[in-house]
Amino acid sequence: MERGLLWLPLLVAFFWLAWQGAREFQKVEAYRTWAEQFERAKYDIYAVLGQKGANITWGKPTTKGPIQLETLSLLNVQQIRLLIDGKEVDTKNPPDKGRKIELEFLFLRDVNSVRVPFTEIPLAAQWGKYLQGALHKRQSGSGDASVAENF
Repeated sequence: MERGLLWLPLLVAFFWLAWQGAREFQKVEAYRTWAEQFERAKYDIYAVLGQKGANITWGKPTTKGPIQLETLSLLNVQQIRLLIDGKEVDTKNPPDKGRKIELEFLFLRDVNSVRVPFTEIPLAAQWGKYLQGALHKRQSGSGDASVAENF
């Protein structure tokens, strides 16, 4: 009897972990379906992000699919910055550690900005470099936002 009571918390923890894993799998599958419409996309626990042409769409991942979706156009963006703990850093030389990782989109005619959260600094830096390149190409009049770097 005593041994059974000792194993009960472990059994409960196992079922809880299995349930959490199944939920995360459902989120990834819902993201995979959502991401098919984009040229490139990313998923992490904080946000989903997709890019198609000049449009960037992001939202919060759930088991039913992304929610709170918002879209912006790179045509209206003046600058894209990588923020680590609220401070701007260089995308080519990002720090190794940080608690709050975000890409910030600053608009041409608006004082507001949009911040998209990331869980990993290298992934945020990669997206930042790519989108800055696409933004620079659009601003220089090339019109083609394709960049050779794939990730």
